[in-house]
This record gives sequence, structure tokens and C-alpha cells, in this order.
Amino acid sequence: MTGPLSGLRGWLSGRTSAQLSVAVAVLAALALSGSVVITGQAVRADQRQKAALVALADYAAMVDKLGVQAWVGADQVTEADAAYFSAWLTAFQSGPIQEDRTLEEVCRTGRGGAGVRFIRAPSGKPAGLAALEDAKIRRLNGLGEDVYVAGLPAGTLCPRRDVEVVVVKRQAGALEIIVGRVVDRSGEAWGRAVLIVGLSGLLILISGLMAAVFARHRLGLALGEVSASLDRAAMGDFSRRPPVDDIAPELRPLSVRVNGTLDRLEELLGWLRDSSDQLAHDFRTPLARATARLERLEEADTPAERARLARLAGDDLRHLTRAMNETLALRDGSAWVFERVQLDELVVATAELYEPLADTRGVRLVVEVEPASVLGVRTLLQRAMTNLVDNAVKFSPEGGVVTLGARPTATGVEVSIEDQGPGMDPARARGAVERAAREDPDRNGIESHGMGLPFVRAVVRRHGGILTIDDAGPGAIVTARFSR
Repeated sequence: MTGPLSGLRGWLSGRTSAQLSVAVAVLAALALSGSVVITGQAVRADQRQKAALVALADYAAMVDKLGVQAWVGADQVTEADAAYFSAWLTAFQSGPIQEDRTLEEVCRTGRGGAGVRFIRAPSGKPAGLAALEDAKIRRLNGLGEDVYVAGLPAGTLCPRRDVEVVVVKRQAGALEIIVGRVVDRSGEAWGRAVLIVGLSGLLILISGLMAAVFARHRLGLALGEVSASLDRAAMGDFSRRPPVDDIAPELRPLSVRVNGTLDRLEELLGWLRDSSDQLAHDFRTPLARATARLERLEEADTPAERARLARLAGDDLRHLTRAMNETLALRDGSAWVFERVQLDELVVATAELYEPLADTRGVRLVVEVEPASVLGVRTLLQRAMTNLVDNAVKFSPEGGVVTLGARPTATGVEVSIEDQGPGMDPARARGAVERAAREDPDRNGIESHGMGLPFVRAVVRRHGGILTIDDAGPGAIVTARFSR
């Protein structure tokens, strides 16, 4: 979209909050001042119209008082008639019609209402205010062709005041008659109103400037907090978080997102540290075993012993291969293809896969599933499930029961694996449970091939789920909860 609207949008996008606050304050002050000017012009127009109506009434009264003499032709006016008109106008100026205000009062107070007149006959001297004849006039629309507005400078009507007069300028027979009324000024009340409005506009402008300064200062402090937290995080210190409540409202969503990102980064770095330790152990132990067995292979006396040691060394190397494949599967997460996975079918398939191993160990597998699905990567979810079932079968006592379940919940779906092995302390399930399991497998019952629980937990988190480990008394319950 091009044009004025896109230009305005571009200008607004380049302005800061403080600049926009100042702009709004200036616009408000200008709008208030503009309303005063427009209202003043409307009041002035109303005062002129009132003065024009009174001047028209004065003209009609003068013509009526003059009677037939007002319509004497130019060839009929004599010096005596001119003298009569002058004397009559002087008498008419001070009476018999009562003025709203006298000229003296108008000049003293600046208010309007006084009447002014002028008559010129074809012969003799004119009578009245001669300045009306030569004053610059402009037509006052809406009240007739002969109604005008004239400005009289100081010294013309009043010694020290400019006055504005609405005049009716017409020809009556041979007489040129000009009748006018001084327009009332806005007055003290209007002056006070203008002063109040002006002060209000100034107050709005000052308030807008102060609000802009405050908003800029508050926004600067909030951005400083966010920047300081990000700088600390860049150096590996995740202990500082930008505040969410005591901060500029404009930055609250940003602070929430930054905190969430820092929490996630801290979690991933923690997982990376734990995974590194786990990988070191997973690789070191099989390598050490494989090396020792290959060394003993050279010293073996019988073919059967050599075959057994070769087989065990091969198992250790395959163990390393599985761990490496699981690590690469997590690393290549960007290539995953998400699809709708039926967790109940996955649980059933895993139980069928481990049923022969469970039979050889005297362990019974129980499957309790309901239709439940989640959007995820089937291969990763299946590998995580086999890790959990492998742990449960491996550490269950002879005659024990391993229960596999999948079911929908109020917030999503969950998968659970419950065994009757030695169990574990739920408190150790938080933090370094994976490392503790490797260090003391008989007490914790969490040994498995590959990366074990670190891999399972990483897969669950990649799918937006939560992995929990609870005490079954005896045994342990590992539950993976997913949102739909």
C-alpha cells in the first residue's frame, strides 16, 4: 500500500514512545487552541450580526423620522435643508432613541453598543461621523447588500482604542445615509475563558513532555535490565532475569519471552552437561571392557574362551554404536518428520518386542491401553519407549510384573511404565538422577543401554512433554505426559 497512509505508518514506526507522547501532547494543545480560535470567530460573527440588526433598525427609524424629507430630490435640497439635516442628526444622535451605551462609555470600557451616523446632502456640509464615509469597508454576507464591516483606528472614534463598526450604507432620495453600531468586544468573561483554555493547553503540553521524559526513563531502565540479563547469559551466567512486574508495561511480554528463552537455554545447557557426562561414561565403560576382553583374547587357551571373549567385545562395540546413533538422532532433530503417532499401538508393539526377554527373566508384561495419540516422530518415541521397557524388565525381580499403559487425560495423553524393581528415591529423580543411576544402579534401578533416561527425557521434551519418575513402593513409575 502506497500513498499518505503508508507514509504515515512509516513515520510512526520510526518514532519512539517518548516522541509519540510529545507529538500527541502538541496535537492536543494545537487542537485546543484551534477550538478557541474557531469559537472566537463564531462569537465574533454572532456579535457582528447582532450589531447589524440594530443598525438596520436604526436606519429604518431615521428614515421614518425624516419622513418625506428623506426623499427630497437632489435639485430640491437647499442650504436651509442641509442645515436642518445637520441639526436633526445632532439631536437624533443623543436622542430620542436610547442607545445601549454612549460613545464615551464605549471608549472608556472597550465595549460596543453605541450608535454612529452620517448624512450627506447634495449641498451643504455633511453631518455626523465623517470617518464612516472614508473608512475601509467589507461586505457582511447574509444581511443584505448594503451591510458592511468597517474598522476605525485609534483616534477616529476613541482616542486610544480601535473599534469595529457594522454599518448600513444606503441612498435615500438625495441623501447618503450611513448608520452603524460599534461591535461589542469579547468581553472580560471571554478573555478569562481564552486565558483558561490557553493555560490548559500549556498544561497539556507540559504534562505530555513530562510523561514522555518519564516513559523514556522507565523504558531505558527496563531495557537496561533486559540487556544486562542477556549480557550475563552470554558469559554463561543464567542467575539474573529481567523483572516482569516492576517494569514498563510495554516490555512485560518481552521480559516474559526473554525469561522463557533463558530458562530454556539454561535447561538445554544443563542437559548438555549431563549428557556429556553420560556420554563419557557410556563410551568409557564399554571401551574399557572391550579393550580388556580383546587383550584377554590373545591369552585365551581354548577356542570356546576366545569365542566368548570376542562375542562380549562385539556386544560392547554394538553398545557404543547404539549410544552414538541415539546421540545423532537428537542432533539431527531438524530433519524429523512429525506425524500422528498412536501411543497405544506403540506400547503394544514394544511389549511384544520385549515379551521374549521378559519370559526368560520370569517377568510378566501387562498392557493397559486406551486410544491415545500425539503429534511426534515415531522412531524417536519408539526408541524412548524401548529404553524405558528395557530398564523395567532388566531390573524387575523374577516373578515381577511390568505394567505398560497409555491413556488420554484432561490435558493431553500420557504413557507410563511401572515395575517392581528396587525403585528409587523420587528426590533423586530431579537434577542428576541419570548420573546417580549410573553410579549406583542397584539402588536406583535406572541402568539401560545407550543414553538411557537422558535420551528419553530429551525426546519427551522435544515433543513438548514432561517426564516424571515416582516411587511405586516397591519399584518405580516413569510417566511421560504430552499435550495433544
